[in-house]
Amino acid sequence: MSFFLEVLLGGTLAGVMYSLVAIGFVLIYRASGVFNFAQGSLVLFAALTFVNLTERGIPFVVAFIVTLFVIFILVLLIDALILKHLINRSVITLFMATLGLSYVIEGLSQTVWGTQVHGLDLGISDTPISLFGIMVSKFDLFATAIAGGLVIILSLLFSKTRFGIALRAVADDPLAAQSVGIKLNKIWILVWSVAGLVALVAGLLWGARLGVQFSLSLVVLKALPVLIIGGFTSISGAIIAGLIVGATEKLAEIYLGSIIGSGIENWFPYVLAILFLMIRPTGLFGQQQVVRV
Repeated sequence: MSFFLEVLLGGTLAGVMYSLVAIGFVLIYRASGVFNFAQGSLVLFAALTFVNLTERGIPFVVAFIVTLFVIFILVLLIDALILKHLINRSVITLFMATLGLSYVIEGLSQTVWGTQVHGLDLGISDTPISLFGIMVSKFDLFATAIAGGLVIILSLLFSKTRFGIALRAVADDPLAAQSVGIKLNKIWILVWSVAGLVALVAGLLWGARLGVQFSLSLVVLKALPVLIIGGFTSISGAIIAGLIVGATEKLAEIYLGSIIGSGIENWFPYVLAILFLMIRPTGLFGQQQVVRV
């Protein structure tokens, strides 16, 4: 029983890493109604920028602030060159724009920072510790605490501020929001900037575990089942779905791997996501869209 609990808890905590990436997608989707395929590339760009600054002797806090500033400049360029020209365009047009943007950001990252793999040490070792008699990863506990704090801050931002009210208005009806004076491009800049902050945090945690390399942008594939299960519009749903995906994939690998074969944790979350699409397409916390005819 203790082994089962260790696998369950370890998988649940590891799922927080998926949730951090998924939150960035949720933010963009709530503002524009589009799946931002460039979020994975933004995670890579943020992590590469940070690690290259620290390797040049810049202190952690200063490197973090400078990276945020660089991301904000990148967001301003994205808005000026792309987003402001796509206001009120179709969802598929926005999606294709983010798909192309992802390759541009990856190419820019390679041009500026090179292609070599970087190690990243956050000072938190991935060693097991005993928690009520159950062995869990110290790094996973650290990531859970970071994600929890981030979710609380974002929840307060979207529920207690004028920005949050404006974002909900844009998500409900962009044209009506514009008619009452809400500037859509400014909302997009703010949302993309917040998504950039989330991408930086996710990039640091994933980079510390896997190394900062170009495959880091593929974490977008891990976030997709989380988004489907949790719902594309819910931050809390992304967190809960990440925990579910992390726990079920580890349990499946341990208890079904010997029967079906190893590597089941790589595709089991997608089976779970397909089941949700058939039973509850909006996910656990997604909003049911009502179309008036």
